[in-house]
Amino acid sequence: MSDAEDMVAEIETLGVKLAEAKQSITRRFIGQERVVELTLTALLCGGHGLLIGLPGLGKTRLVETLSTVMGLDGNRVQFTPDLMPADILGSEVLDTAEDGSRRFRFIEGPVFCQLLMADEINRASPRTQSALLQAMQEKTVTVAGQSRALGVPFHVLATQNPIEQEGTYPLPEAQLDRFLVQIDVAYPDRDTERDILLATTGETEEQSSQVFTTGELLAAQRLLRRMPVGESVVEMILDLVRAFRPEEEGASARVRESVAWGPGPRAAQSLMLAVRARALLQGRLAPSAEDVIDMARPVLSHRMALNFAARARGDSLQGLIEETAASLSGTKAAA
Repeated sequence: MSDAEDMVAEIETLGVKLAEAKQSITRRFIGQERVVELTLTALLCGGHGLLIGLPGLGKTRLVETLSTVMGLDGNRVQFTPDLMPADILGSEVLDTAEDGSRRFRFIEGPVFCQLLMADEINRASPRTQSALLQAMQEKTVTVAGQSRALGVPFHVLATQNPIEQEGTYPLPEAQLDRFLVQIDVAYPDRDTERDILLATTGETEEQSSQVFTTGELLAAQRLLRRMPVGESVVEMILDLVRAFRPEEEGASARVRESVAWGPGPRAAQSLMLAVRARALLQGRLAPSAEDVIDMARPVLSHRMALNFAARARGDSLQGLIEETAASLSGTKAAA
């Protein structure tokens, strides 16, 4: 069997397994298929996700369920203004042995896991937020001058409340850029909310079961990076990312007058991975232009910002992304 045939067989097998994982997740996290797909996208790409939604929409429940289904060792940290870096990373303590000798012993913090839920991450001080930055990017932490490797794989799923900003510390752009996708968790529709009521207020609840092992998830992440991407999709990713940089020669008049700064190269890298993940989740062998349009908003919305004039007009960043992506798609189709 050729390498291409092997890859096709692997992708088809993984597609079946991912469908099983989605089904297992939705036993406890009912509805919200888009949210489930985007969180799985973050894990398949080996990245991190930022979940933004009001309290009570099931964000914590989703992360706990993902930990079970994907076979990951998970921890949760509730971020508060008095949380210190050592509370996340761990610290050294001085032990005294029976013979009177002393030595330092490192006690690992909750970051030493495979799936970390950073609940209400914007409530922690910038000092504590920065302690997570190296962990998210380098997959290591440095304590007392010694680097220590984190779990393999290592993912952060952080949550934010979009309306309650008093006493919070907005994440700096450098840290926002570390999140592969921004996942907006909206209110469920009426039928979904009815299903949630019936499923969660009875004597027993449905339980999710493990579908993946750690080794299988790592193999899926490697397979994703081997997936072929057509030249037209690569060009579309480049066109889309560069279209939101106001200083670019080809930027539209609306982008020039509305965008303060645009996405950098990491956005293009993230979009390249995300479109592959979407194709995998839908059982396809390669990504298409439709995948680029669909993943534009979750990949780009936290990597750019509107200027003051655009915010004063009431412009929407999400609307601008969708409008520009659709316009670019129409231009490509016409060509």
